[in-house]
Amino acid sequence: MAKPPKLTIVADADALAQAAATHLMARLAEPRDRFAVCLTGGSSPEGLYRLLPSEPYRSRIPWERVHWFWGDDRFVPPNDARSNAGAARRLFLDRVAPPAANIHPIPTDADNVDAAAQRYAAELRAFYGTERLDPSRPLFDLVLMGVGNDGHTASLFPGQRQVDETERWAVGVPEAGMEPFVPRVSLTLPALASTREMLFLVVGRGKRQILARIMAGADLPAARAHAQGDLVWLVDREATPERRDVA
Repeated sequence: MAKPPKLTIVADADALAQAAATHLMARLAEPRDRFAVCLTGGSSPEGLYRLLPSEPYRSRIPWERVHWFWGDDRFVPPNDARSNAGAARRLFLDRVAPPAANIHPIPTDADNVDAAAQRYAAELRAFYGTERLDPSRPLFDLVLMGVGNDGHTASLFPGQRQVDETERWAVGVPEAGMEPFVPRVSLTLPALASTREMLFLVVGRGKRQILARIMAGADLPAARAHAQGDLVWLVDREATPERRDVA
């Protein structure tokens, strides 16, 4: 049975970045030969990403043993400003130069989003070592998540069939539900759930209304996200709904 989500409220975006870094460092301090971290896009993780190449994080992260994946990406070249992988590279990966084999971007050079999803799922399975996910052996150590103003998470949008996928690990999303309106590739909810910890990062007053809906029980993709391990919503005070918002 999945653990209930934990809500952690922090003062502001800087405090959220520090708290997220603390969660990441705790996972990377566990006694494992290798780690898998699933990154998210958007503005919410940018503060965290800027911290990682700085001290004390830079020298404490076992870069040789950490593998970096993405929960979703826009189907654009990696040098496109809309690329989630490109943003993470600019903000921290290129600044610390981990082993190239440890960086696993979604292959947006594929012929189409479905082909990219198939290739990425194959890469995830090769890394994991089997064809089916085992609840007792999570794929990821930490999955970072965000939430859009419409309640989407990763590139799983409300009302789209990809939200209900239960077998595939990754799916093509030909039409985005909100800007930027470019095709996407996304991990599915079951693949994202295969983690020791799922950490939602929610920043800013603009997220208050959608977070209120999620807390009130709305059936939205972000609300349906779950984890085999810990599920934590890390929210800054500006994004935190007032009691009357969720009544």
